[in-house]
Amino acid sequence: MRCAWLMILFALPAWAAQPLQTLIDATPVGGVLRLAPGSYGGPAVIDKPMTLDGQGKAVVEGGGRGTVLTLRGNGAVVRGLVVRDSGGTHDGVDSGIQIEGDDNLVEDNRVEDVLFGIHLRQGNRNRVLKNRVLGKDLPLGLRGDGLRLWNSRHNLVEGNAFRRVRDLTLANSPDNRIAANRLDDARYGMHVVFSPRTIAEGNHIANTGTGIVVMYSPEVTVRGNSIAHALEGGGGGVAFKDSGAGLVEDNHIIHCAVGLQANTPLNADQVLTIRHNRFAHNIVGISFYGEKGGHKILANRFENNLSQVVSSAPGVGEANVWHGNRWSDYEGFDRDGDGVGDTPYELYAYADRIWMELPKAKFFANSPVLELLDFLERLAPFSSPSLILRDPAPRMH
Repeated sequence: MRCAWLMILFALPAWAAQPLQTLIDATPVGGVLRLAPGSYGGPAVIDKPMTLDGQGKAVVEGGGRGTVLTLRGNGAVVRGLVVRDSGGTHDGVDSGIQIEGDDNLVEDNRVEDVLFGIHLRQGNRNRVLKNRVLGKDLPLGLRGDGLRLWNSRHNLVEGNAFRRVRDLTLANSPDNRIAANRLDDARYGMHVVFSPRTIAEGNHIANTGTGIVVMYSPEVTVRGNSIAHALEGGGGGVAFKDSGAGLVEDNHIIHCAVGLQANTPLNADQVLTIRHNRFAHNIVGISFYGEKGGHKILANRFENNLSQVVSSAPGVGEANVWHGNRWSDYEGFDRDGDGVGDTPYELYAYADRIWMELPKAKFFANSPVLELLDFLERLAPFSSPSLILRDPAPRMH
């Protein structure tokens, strides 16, 4: 009786680069192709259920042509490979690993010197776990995405590390979970477009232009992420645009141009819930723009931001629901010791109104001249300041 699982062991000299496709074609459906240490030539395609195991020492070389390894079938397992040297064309989305099928597992691989890292193209219920992706040594604008999902659903991307890439992009891809990944040296940390119900959880993003950007994607959850040093290209640690009913909670957003930026909800049922986050040492803690508010900002910590909250027009910030937040600049007491300030926290815009309401003047924000003008206005206001927010129950340590 023929064994359902076939183990094939190929021992090759270190200098040999046998075509990997030949070995894949020789592996039966459901078989295991376990590669000995050495170099194997790509590009290659897996179009059947099988296991390809590089044992951490097998190298698949793309030779600078196209995508190195493509999973075109369902139920394949790829682990323990070093995949490198893809092509360099953006039009072809030349990648290290491309997944076009369903229910595949890609884990514990090193993907390096590639234009795009891991590309899911109309693939569902795949698992991409504990891979390491290093992009080509190119200027930021010429790199490819470390991770790209297009028209793909119910995938799990967890425990991966991405460096020297452009973005992590989800486009037209609802119901995916992106968890516990690390990203450093990129443009956008994560760019979620037309991808409702995405869960971005427990990721560490640093030294990028922006952190997590959500556009036209309702019911997105951004939870437990650490985002730091997003200071260029808009510099939002988290940004929501026309993406209602989202949840932003338990994140640490530190040293960004803007901690969180959001526009107003499309309707009253589509507000954001922003709770239990830490916004610390940002130029602006939270920025709102649009005609009206309505978001719920609850039990967050605002620590030493140059501007705690700004809004594009009078009344936008005030129209949101503020309750139980901690404010490092709160000037009040807790005489009864219940952990809540005796008086509300109120934030007014004095000279800041100049650059909030006139975008061209933002260049001068926090300049010595505006700081002096703001100080003088607080001493003796020559115009009525705008109330940005009122938190009736500010928390205290």
